[in-house]
Amino acid sequence: MTILSERKQHLITAQKSAEELFRTIEMHGLIVAEKSEKTLNDEVYELAYKMFGIRKYWHKRIVRAGKNTLLPYKENPPDLIIGSDDILFFDFGPVFEDWEADFGRTYVIGNNERKIKLKNDIESAWYEGKKYYDAHANSLTGAEFYHYISSLAGLYGWQFGNIHCGHLIGNFPHEHILGDEEHNYLHPNNHIKLSELDIQGNPRDWILEIHFINKEQTFGGFFEQLLSV
Repeated sequence: MTILSERKQHLITAQKSAEELFRTIEMHGLIVAEKSEKTLNDEVYELAYKMFGIRKYWHKRIVRAGKNTLLPYKENPPDLIIGSDDILFFDFGPVFEDWEADFGRTYVIGNNERKIKLKNDIESAWYEGKKYYDAHANSLTGAEFYHYISSLAGLYGWQFGNIHCGHLIGNFPHEHILGDEEHNYLHPNNHIKLSELDIQGNPRDWILEIHFINKEQTFGGFFEQLLSV
């Protein structure tokens, strides 16, 4: 097994564990109205500990509902109560045996057609982005990929909700090693090819984030997972 394939297998295994966690969240019926974002966040944290013994996350754990779904990662809005006709998303970065996962999903409570459409659109857009990445990965820069991904928002009838659409992922703690520079993100100012090696000479692996929003109706949705596998 090559170093490259071994690294990717660790990342794939971490993501599969995150997928299992999210399936269990749904099975346990944790996503309900009349509960605060913080309460749901804490419940997921405890469930992850019971399932995997996880206490380590490489970034802050996010549960956002209602108007808070408009906001990108770096914001820290006040805690909201989940409504009976609401949309919410998770953005969790659990660390499994020192390998990072980064996983985001959107959920709709109620039958609001626009919110359900958004939930479906962001997943479809993610897979469009994956197909585009696979076809152009050897020559694609972070800026080119960002412009492609952000343009999908308009094609689906939404706005794009962040200044980037993804980032590096790897062995914990990659963020301390590689820093917060734009070339470590799928960012409009990153003109480095995504296929180039990192500063330590290792292959770079990427997370793709789809964050579409509707500013007028004050809601958004988020879908995130491992891109470069």
